[in-house]
Amino acid sequence: MTIAFGLAAEPEPEAREKGRLLFAGPVDFVKGVVAMSGLPPADRLEVCFAGRSNVGKSSLINALTGRKTLARASNTPGRTQEINFFALGTDRYMVDLPGYGYAEAPVAVVAKWQALLRQYLSGRVSLRRAFVLIDARHGVLAADQEIMDLLDRCALTFQIVLTKSDKINKATRDATLENVRTALARHPAAYPELVMTSSEKGEGIETLRAIITTLV
Repeated sequence: MTIAFGLAAEPEPEAREKGRLLFAGPVDFVKGVVAMSGLPPADRLEVCFAGRSNVGKSSLINALTGRKTLARASNTPGRTQEINFFALGTDRYMVDLPGYGYAEAPVAVVAKWQALLRQYLSGRVSLRRAFVLIDARHGVLAADQEIMDLLDRCALTFQIVLTKSDKINKATRDATLENVRTALARHPAAYPELVMTSSEKGEGIETLRAIITTLV
């Protein structure tokens, strides 16, 4: 019997190679968007990455693309204030969303980011999946539940990607997986497979590349 929200299987050789080729090709920063009017045309498939501030989002994007500085990591939580678009080849966008759960910014500015996020997630017709990053050391926190509730309301499929797997032992890993599975049980928009990753060690990177490649 398959465990609900089990870990995604290692990709088959063909899917692995397609993922490698896609991310080995051109990946370019397109623009940072601060209002819906600034979005690029919805003329290609998009996937977006969401996560708490300092969850390792920039590091994961850099690991996926094999480029150390494509997405700029910051030691200041809440520093990313824009929806950042990256062209992945000629027919996909990767989208880096502002970190949530903490922000060194005035309340009015944070509210503006949140409004933009809601508009983007609910109204972008080319958006196929949101990857919600969860720090494997901490599991699902209240801020993560809020973004998952939003994705449910937007009827946008989201998939959990656990980060920093190299920072935990097996007992913590097992406890975190159980925590995530319990949290996801009430979310109808949750995709039934999890991806465990380490940007430093490379765990799960090929799997995530292959998943993105298969989305149409």
